[in-house]
Amino acid sequence: MTESELHHEGQAWLRVSPKYAWADLAGNLLFAIVVAAVPGLVLLFARSAPPLPVSIAAWAVALLLLLNAVLAFRRVRAIGYLLREDDLLFRRGIMFERCVAVPYGRLQLVDVTRGPLLRALGLATLKFVTASAATGVQLPGLPLDQAEALRDRLVELAEVRRSGL
Repeated sequence: MTESELHHEGQAWLRVSPKYAWADLAGNLLFAIVVAAVPGLVLLFARSAPPLPVSIAAWAVALLLLLNAVLAFRRVRAIGYLLREDDLLFRRGIMFERCVAVPYGRLQLVDVTRGPLLRALGLATLKFVTASAATGVQLPGLPLDQAEALRDRLVELAEVRRSGL
């Protein structure tokens, strides 16, 4: 990572837990297995071999899904967040980076969620609800204690901003 990727306006990006890469990898592999199972079953019960373009397309999709799974560790390293004076800055993405600033005064709900896999890894996801439906910011892969502390801090900052103090 370059120096500009690690810092924003003199502040270092805070990172999610590297353990989250295993959850991301498992989710991607599960999706790949489900996608591969459908044409696999069709081919298994088909009376004749599929045409060559269908076979090539199936292998191409399988290769893309496998590549997506392999990139899980790099994708998780690209997730970062900053607590700034007036907002939370969140970024993610490798090729197509998304950077969202969520003003504290606009936060309506900060939710900590944990599925079975994240729970097994001791991780949680923070979900932010704002007045804008398009925001849809989620901060996955935080250790549970860090996620709960960040939730409490953000709720406190949101209340202060909304009350105008």
